[in-house]
Amino acid sequence: MKTSHIILSALTILALASCNDFLSTEDLTRKDSSNFPKTQSDAEQSLTGCYAMLRYLTPDNESEHPMIVAEILSDDRFGGGGPDDAFLHNVDNLTAYNNDMFKEIWDDDYKGIHRCNQLIEQMGQINWTSDQDKAQTDGEARFLRAYYYLSLARFFGNVPLITTSLSNNPPQASADEVYAQIASDLLTAINEMPSTPANELSSARLGHANRWAAEGLLARAYLFYTGYYQKESLTAADGTVLDNAKVAAYLKDCIDNSGYKLMPDFRNLWPYANKYSKADYKYASDNDLNWYGEGIDNLEFMFSIKYSSKANWDDNNAYANNEACLFFSPRESDGSTANNFPLGIGWGAGTVSSKMLAEWKAYAPKDPRIDGSIFDVTKEAPNYSWGADKQQDETGLWEKKYCAINYKVSSDDGDTYQNISMALYPDVSSDYMINNVQDIVVLRFADILLMHSELTKTVDGINHVRARVGLPAISTYSDQALQSERRFELAFEGERWFDLLRWHKAAQALAAENGVTVRNNNVEESKDMSNIAQRVEATGGFLQIPQSQIDLSNGVLKQNKGW
Repeated sequence: MKTSHIILSALTILALASCNDFLSTEDLTRKDSSNFPKTQSDAEQSLTGCYAMLRYLTPDNESEHPMIVAEILSDDRFGGGGPDDAFLHNVDNLTAYNNDMFKEIWDDDYKGIHRCNQLIEQMGQINWTSDQDKAQTDGEARFLRAYYYLSLARFFGNVPLITTSLSNNPPQASADEVYAQIASDLLTAINEMPSTPANELSSARLGHANRWAAEGLLARAYLFYTGYYQKESLTAADGTVLDNAKVAAYLKDCIDNSGYKLMPDFRNLWPYANKYSKADYKYASDNDLNWYGEGIDNLEFMFSIKYSSKANWDDNNAYANNEACLFFSPRESDGSTANNFPLGIGWGAGTVSSKMLAEWKAYAPKDPRIDGSIFDVTKEAPNYSWGADKQQDETGLWEKKYCAINYKVSSDDGDTYQNISMALYPDVSSDYMINNVQDIVVLRFADILLMHSELTKTVDGINHVRARVGLPAISTYSDQALQSERRFELAFEGERWFDLLRWHKAAQALAAENGVTVRNNNVEESKDMSNIAQRVEATGGFLQIPQSQIDLSNGVLKQNKGW
């Protein structure tokens, strides 16, 4: 019996177009593993296929994007959306929408793993220009395999461990086995990829993994494994034993030698600071903001998922753009976007919890990251239309790191509002559903500093992050200080839920959201999270394994507890 996450011939199906040469690819559907890859050019196309799964969102269940799910699971957000968006509401309450509600995350991660497995297996048959090129390609493929496995392991817990392209029907591996493989792949990637500083990388390397990103991802995997499973160390598949000191040493290497750094102004990391919106966006003009962009000059972004300006409906390529930005933008109001400017329109998912904002203000009332991360309609949108398109879980708070951002176009016929992608990319669609091209930043330098502080129990990394936003230094390390700094520096970037799980604070944090005031279709109600602590305890915070996968495995796969 074959399971559907294994039988896909993934390396030979590279259908996604791209906004740059790195992700562009020819049609490879007539090639198979018997004749491909043979040349270094073939290998580069195969690697492109490995990367392509990072941004792939199916037209069936696009709301299953890992970032959308992780953010809504956290205590920073509610489900939002409209009254018919049952999937979002079930994720918010950690309950079942149907028996296959997370099938897309499972499928897409295993497709990515299969592509990586095929390329890694065939490294020896490729005619390489140099050993360095071979090592770099192998290192990137292993980084990506580790990334996909970490996604699966943090969402689903025990998952099948497959490191070959052969079809079989393995049972779930233990957490020890899965994280051992993740660690081994990342250690290999670190050793194989060169120590080229970020400020010496060419623009052609944008979107590619490097040694420094592998060191950061290793720390992220280590912290989740040792925290959630309460372990003192992590033993890699090759027998290497990793402890706090060894992992911290990798982060110190990154801090000292990578060339990455904190950019001067936190607010300029995000697209709302762009020059096209600035003249009409009071917050940007008052603070003289100037977006750093997503190119090689932004030395804080260490690894990002690149999206496409070529998304369209005709080529079945509508989901090559950043759907998270669409989902996290407010629902329509009066048919224009003047009321929400500079935010564009979208599906209204992931409304920000007012309790989260209150806790942030209590922690650091003068923190400029508050207004730099949260769009508060009471301050920024006096004409905001409450209850637009039957908006649910409405708090008047929207995050503004990942959302549609518009600029105003004035003409004799009046003002119109367009996505900034239309100013940046001449070939992008005018359709608001497919024209969000913003990168998703998987790893940035601030996270490296905070993880180093956490592992070493020192304040240096915390204070470096605080100094950038003008907050006073702290003199003594505490877990509470570290955890608060992570929550607010990395707010809305997809890590909060996993941090809560590894700190064993998810049940408590989510239960505190019970009773928060929200508006559903502009009717004021209290948020009912009365059963969420029990759901976290029952499931361990892990998601439902798709029932279709259990059925295809003939019962070899076992459903997670609580589902």
